[in-house]
Amino acid sequence: MSDRILVLVRHGQSEWNLKNLFTGWRDPDLTEQGVAEAKRAGALLKAEGLKFDVAFTSLLSRAQRTLSLVLGEMGQEGVETLASQALNERDYGDLSGLNKDDARAKWGEEQVHVWRRSYDIPPPGGESLRDTVARTLPYYNQEILPRVLRGETTIVTAHGNSLRALIMVLEKLSPEGIMKREVLTGVPMVYRMRADSTVEDRRDLAI
Repeated sequence: MSDRILVLVRHGQSEWNLKNLFTGWRDPDLTEQGVAEAKRAGALLKAEGLKFDVAFTSLLSRAQRTLSLVLGEMGQEGVETLASQALNERDYGDLSGLNKDDARAKWGEEQVHVWRRSYDIPPPGGESLRDTVARTLPYYNQEILPRVLRGETTIVTAHGNSLRALIMVLEKLSPEGIMKREVLTGVPMVYRMRADSTVEDRRDLAI
């Protein structure tokens, strides 16, 4: 197996995940469950014997705290860490802070479903997944992928939709395919890559 390893982790459950609110670029903290999920992710990665050379995360505290908890659990607190807005969650615009049931009551079930599950139709004032891909993918290609291909074991802690942007490329998924892909909180996805940047193997670590 190659030693070009990329690990993706969605942040642990946030306070707004628990309350069923659209979060986007808003900045709630992790719940107790979210903290436990992050620590469990660290324990699973430690059991794999992974030692990270570099870490990437978003500018949002739930992703940064998840990374800190993961690395702390692994005893690797000193890993070089880079944070970028490019890895922020999809911006939900006018939906941000709203309860998802309240949004359905205001705009209708069908319209909210379109905003959440279409690839290229954004909510008012927000981003579509296509928009998120457009800001996340260049950062991946310029900053993250070169480190992986140099053999640096790399972890990215981010968000459901910014990680979908990376997964779409890594797994060569269609727009329809990526919208159906669930990204669970606190479950590490371990990719081993070839020198040409294609994926050799992928495993999700879960108890």
